[in-house]
Amino acid sequence: VQLQASGGGLVQAGGSLRLSCVLSGRTFRYSNMAWFRQAPGKERQFVGASSGRRSATIYADSVKDRFTVSRDNAKNTFYLQMNNLKPDDTAIYYCAAVVESTGLYCGFSMGEYAYWGQGTLVTVSS
Repeated sequence: VQLQASGGGLVQAGGSLRLSCVLSGRTFRYSNMAWFRQAPGKERQFVGASSGRRSATIYADSVKDRFTVSRDNAKNTFYLQMNNLKPDDTAIYYCAAVVESTGLYCGFSMGEYAYWGQGTLVTVSS
């Protein structure tokens, strides 16, 4: 299983970015996918997730109404659309997966996700 994240970069506050994460090696359709982020000197935290079997989505309160997760099963790709970015959103963003999950819903706990991508850096300037 490989997860390849991309799309990070430098953006001004109020701007937008879209991150992508490609899962290869296993069936994407039934995999639960999530985004986490880790700011300098801080613990990794949950951002948003999508379940494979029901396409249910959940978000951290800090990003709700600004960030949207989505998935393209044909491309084995999971996205994070980030709008109205703030300097506090500056972090390395990681995608994670529970491959071929049998559950209908996804969670926000790091321990739930067995596979992780390498991370992509998002920097938001004020």
